[in-house]
This record gives sequence, structure tokens and C-alpha cells, in this order.
Amino acid sequence: MDKKTMMEDLARALQEKDGFNGAWLYAEKGEIISKGAHGFRDPEDTLPIIEDTIFQLASVSKTFTAAAVMLLIRQGLLTLEDGITKFFPEISYPGVTIRHLLNHTSGIPDYFDDMDWFVKIWKEEKRVPGNDEILRFLCETEAKPYFDPGEGLHYSNTGFNLLALLVERLSGVPFEEFLQKNIFEPAGMTSTRCCHIRRDGVPFENYARATVFDDDKCVADIDSAEYGEVAAFDGLNGDDYVYTNIFDMLRWDRALREGKVLTPEEQKLMYTPGKLNNGEDAVYDEDDGLGYGLGWAVGYEEKYGLIVSHSGGMPGVATWFERFIDADRVLVILSCRDYRDVRAYLGYWNGMEAIARDKEPEPVVSIEDIAVKDPDRSKWESFCGKYEHPEDADFIVEEVFMKDGDLHAKAIDEDGDELEFRLYPIGEEEFGRKEGMLKLKFGEGCVMYDDFTCRKSNETKNTKE
Repeated sequence: MDKKTMMEDLARALQEKDGFNGAWLYAEKGEIISKGAHGFRDPEDTLPIIEDTIFQLASVSKTFTAAAVMLLIRQGLLTLEDGITKFFPEISYPGVTIRHLLNHTSGIPDYFDDMDWFVKIWKEEKRVPGNDEILRFLCETEAKPYFDPGEGLHYSNTGFNLLALLVERLSGVPFEEFLQKNIFEPAGMTSTRCCHIRRDGVPFENYARATVFDDDKCVADIDSAEYGEVAAFDGLNGDDYVYTNIFDMLRWDRALREGKVLTPEEQKLMYTPGKLNNGEDAVYDEDDGLGYGLGWAVGYEEKYGLIVSHSGGMPGVATWFERFIDADRVLVILSCRDYRDVRAYLGYWNGMEAIARDKEPEPVVSIEDIAVKDPDRSKWESFCGKYEHPEDADFIVEEVFMKDGDLHAKAIDEDGDELEFRLYPIGEEEFGRKEGMLKLKFGEGCVMYDDFTCRKSNETKNTKE
């Protein structure tokens, strides 16, 4: 199969349907099979992305933080079973170990659960909090753990902030410098660095700005009314803020494979999924059956063997780094703009995954592609109204209404944010949305979604009466 052409066609299809702003690289046994770039690296669409454009990695950065911790362990400065209160006695999380932080089984809350603490400092003190203030954050907020150490798995960026702070304190040098001298330079990653662009400025000439949509207009994340507060977190380390390009990510893969930074034994330890206290696997992604090792999502496929990966996401940033350890393959996707059509976006992503596994990809399909072209609107008014909803639902559809001749909905997402979106007819009395994969099916006085059946509220009925 012609993987090069297939991957190029997928990227082109996403570019045409939703605008792919990014770069990709796929290699087998160190040889690049496919690479390319599409779109623009600025909100104004004036600076084209090229293959060596620099992107923010978001959480793919955690692979470097974990590597830094392993280097400290090699030096005898700590062990995986050391309790964090040994190093940070001021925080109240007894029983949490270095291992717990690395595989997200610590129970320590994610700082994104209490973003206002950072935003308040940023707005009132006119500065971006540094990573050393993560301890102050935990003390002042008195954030309660999700569970006792080892009792569950809950992804926590805070744990990796603590790890970065630990690297800094035990090594005696800034975290950014430690990565540069001990990981990036030995790996030959000449275009990579850990830095804080929103706080300190841009050190790269060829940098892709994280771009989001405000009222369907492209803006830089820091200029966005909804996402501008992302600047308040740009002083943190460990969970994000490594910047690189597709070629350096291939160098990272080869450096690991060749043992330039970490030994095979150290990597084997990192690629071992975590266990809970009851002996069961700590499951990171139930849909894909992935576990989480030390800074890596870990899976196994019969045909390809061990596969480790990490994704990354921030407003305007989506990244993917996947390494087939036994089959010696690597897939890198870096992008710098939010997607409006999630179906098209997932179609591209899933297609790239399929090709990397020697499969034919499905076509990239947008919501417009599957929407009924000339729908019968005669029942749409009867679908309008407010709906009851289960209290434990992550996504709540509160109201359906007509706007400009089309059906729209108001909803609340899992973060408590209010959303408004158009509903596209995709079947008989069935609708989808561009911004997600949610499907709504209307019945007599009810709407069904996510295995829930939600009836119209009394408020709606009384209004009509």
C-alpha cells in the first residue's frame, strides 16, 4: 500500500473540509515514509506552515518529564517508592509516591479543577505564577484528593508539575536547563526547548501560534475572550511547554531506541502499566484498553506488539506521538488550530492510525457530508423546548429552539460551560452537531442521547398551555 500518498490524501481532505493546520511524520525503522504540512501558523493566514515549523507539544511534554525523573533515579537522588512528602513536607498527601505521580494514581487533583487560583494571580498581580508556586496552590486551596494513593487512576497535570519541581530542586538547575542539557542535546534535538512563550516571548522564528475560534473568527489563544486565560498557566513546567517539530520528535524516538538518553531497562520500566492497590490494572483509556506507565500510555496489539503513546491538547493545540516499540514505527501529528468539525478531525486522526497499521483508511467525512440535504422541517417546532436531564450526565442538553430556520440547542458540558450549537439532520428525527459526536433523537415529548431519555420539562409544557 502507498502509505505516503494515503497520508497526504487524508491531510488534504481534512484541509478541504475543516482546515488542517499542522504537520505530520510517519517513519518505519527510522526511515521517513510520509511527511508534510498544511495550513497557516498564524490566525491571519499569512504565514504558511512548513515541515520544520515549531509547535507546542502540550501533554506530550510529559514523556520528557518522566525521562528526567528516570535520570535522577539513575543518579541515586530518589526512587520510585519515595514519598513526595519527603521532598515537599508542606503538602498534605501522605502515602503518595513518585511512582503514583508518574502513572496518575496519586489522587492529587488536577490544577485545572481550580484554575481561578492561577487566573487571580495573573490578573491581580499582573504576573504569571511560576512552577514553584504549585506547592502554594495546593496548600492554599487545600485541594482534596480524588482517592487514596493507588486506589484509582485520574489524570493529573499537577503531579507532573511536582515532578518538574523535584527535578529542579534535586539537580540544582532550572527544569528547562536540565531538559536541554540532559535530554534534548544528547538526543540531537536541535530545534527543541522547554520555554514559556506567552510569558517570555517567542524564541523561534518559525513558531506556530495556538489559534482558536471566537464567533467563528480565528484568533490567537491569548486574544480569545474564552481562552485568553491560558496565559495564566504559562509559568508551569512538567505537564506542558516543550516546543519542537516533527523531525526532532523522530530524533526523540531514535534516541530512545538507541539508548542515548535512557537504557533499555529504564524504558522497559516506563512502559509497564501501573497497578492499583487491589492488583488490577490501572486503566487509562477504557475504550482502547490502554494502561499508563511512567509518563506513557501503554498498549499491546497482537500484530504489532508493544505500543506506547501520548496525546496533547490545549486551546488551539492538538498533538499525537505514537511509537510501535516492537514493530519500529513512529507517528507524529502536530497541529496549531482548533477544529470546528469533530467528525472530519477524528476521521483524519483515525485514518492516520489505520495507515500506520497497514489498513485502508475510511474517508474523511464532515457533518455537512452526512446531513440530510433537503430535510422535512414540519416537526421541528415540536422538538423545541426545555428538557429535563439526569444529574449525573457529563453533557446536558437544556433547551432546543429554532434559529434562522434551523434547529439549535443549548447545553452544558462536563466543565460546566454553556454551549450553543446548530443541530444538523442526519436521519429520521435524528440530529448531530459539528463540534462533537453527540447524536440526538427526538421522540414524543422527549429527546434521547448518550443512553438517556430526557422528557420535556413542566416549564415548557406550562408555557405552551
